[in-house]
Amino acid sequence: MGEVVNNQIIDDRDTPVSPMASLSPLSPEDLAALQENLREQRLFREDQLRQIAAVPSRTDALIQRRSAAQTEVRVKLAASARMVLADVEAALDRMAEGRYGRCHLCRRPIDRERLMIVPQARYCARCQQVREAGR
Repeated sequence: MGEVVNNQIIDDRDTPVSPMASLSPLSPEDLAALQENLREQRLFREDQLRQIAAVPSRTDALIQRRSAAQTEVRVKLAASARMVLADVEAALDRMAEGRYGRCHLCRRPIDRERLMIVPQARYCARCQQVREAGR
């Protein structure tokens, strides 16, 4: 039987996965382009985190009060960048292990178009909607 998510059954019986089956409906060219995109995203996020960390802290009380909001924004940006970076790293790991392009819930292939837009996607559009509906 399939996996239960938010009281809905994600049925994977129709998609047997043999150990020798290709886990990706993507062409080698698609995979190469997606891998390059993920590597660029990784570099961008690493650079973004370095820039956020490099902002000097000031000691003047007036400047500190003014920069409190900026500090909060930097903290949120850094958290977001770390989260995206972790997703990108996980996608690159899945690629290296030959598991890239399969939904983590239903195990069906993730649509090529979805991966081209969100190359670090872990879920197909259907399962992503189910997950978001449960939040």
